[in-house]
Amino acid sequence: MSEHFLPDEGEQDRHWMQHALSLAGRAEQEGEVPVGACMVKGGELVAEGWNRPIGDVDPTAHAEIMAMRAAAKVLDNYRLLGTTLYVTLEPCSMCAGAIIHARIKRVVYATTDPRAGAAGSVVDLFSNPAFNHRVDVSGGLAADESARVLKAFFRKRR
Repeated sequence: MSEHFLPDEGEQDRHWMQHALSLAGRAEQEGEVPVGACMVKGGELVAEGWNRPIGDVDPTAHAEIMAMRAAAKVLDNYRLLGTTLYVTLEPCSMCAGAIIHARIKRVVYATTDPRAGAAGSVVDLFSNPAFNHRVDVSGGLAADESARVLKAFFRKRR
């Protein structure tokens, strides 16, 4: 992946969240819940992913997991030190656990998940003092846009 971007953090966050939202669109095109994620290190796109549990017949194929798997291969390390994960939906407990184990530095998510969110909506795994790694987590960037995409998707399915 050759895309590179390194302005101030706020502008960078907006740029990468827009990229994650475009990946959510890819998930939706494949009939998946529209969630997208991308991994960035030093302003450079390392890897990306989108929801694929239906297509891959894999309950773990969430956007975050797909992005982390791809990043680990690109970086040739299961520790994703110094990376930022941008994701369009608050991580679930499975993804939050994987993020902590991968030693991701920072997570930026768009909208909350009131049913399964593990960054404070249902539980907050990231602030649990029992874990030996702390992740800087912030949410709400492009929340309205992400929520609109998700609501429209589920409205169509009903």
